[in-house]
Amino acid sequence: MTIVDAQSLRIEVGPGEAVSALLVAPPQARACYVFAHGAGAGMTHASMEAVADGLGARGIASLRYQFPYMERGSKRPDAPAVAHAAVRAAVAEAGRRCDALPLIAGGRSFGGRMTSQAQALSPLPGVRGLAFFGFPLHPAGKPSRDRATHLADVKIPMLFLQGTRDALAELSLLEPVVKSLGSRATLCLLKGADHSFHVLKSSGRNDQEVLDEALDAFAAWVKAIV
Repeated sequence: MTIVDAQSLRIEVGPGEAVSALLVAPPQARACYVFAHGAGAGMTHASMEAVADGLGARGIASLRYQFPYMERGSKRPDAPAVAHAAVRAAVAEAGRRCDALPLIAGGRSFGGRMTSQAQALSPLPGVRGLAFFGFPLHPAGKPSRDRATHLADVKIPMLFLQGTRDALAELSLLEPVVKSLGSRATLCLLKGADHSFHVLKSSGRNDQEVLDEALDAFAAWVKAIV
């Protein structure tokens, strides 16, 4: 695997406020993924880096960025309006830095949901599709489809990369949600994986194999939509 060094950036997300970002841009990239982190770990977490490196090896650039609360070192996620503004600022920055590339937006868990909410409220300029690394359909132990209501207002292709053991997305609820979205939604199930794409030793697979499966599916989906 060829690893491309990440370029450090600063993105203005509001008056007097900026956040850190990392751009990985492999030669001859065919798209750029605007990649938001989950609620509990920022853009430099090993799982975020592994996705960025894996996408880079598959010819897809990525722009990782912090939400304001993570930049400040807080454990309390931003209010949706603040998170949505950060998503929009990151998409705009990706558009400037990778102006010749189609944009895909999304992220891990919370970051993916904030991105889809932003898209549902008002389309993100230049974004051709949304990709979720573990869409958090509901809190653990509290099954519900309420968090998916806004997805009906997303009119671009969506990719759901989901573990079959994901405690934040029971398949009996997620599968009907994806089906209701019609041809614009694609569900890729990662057998035996949890919300973090971790698999048990008894599965006969390891976490890297699961991640490779997810990244291969992501790359094939991007090729199909762009």
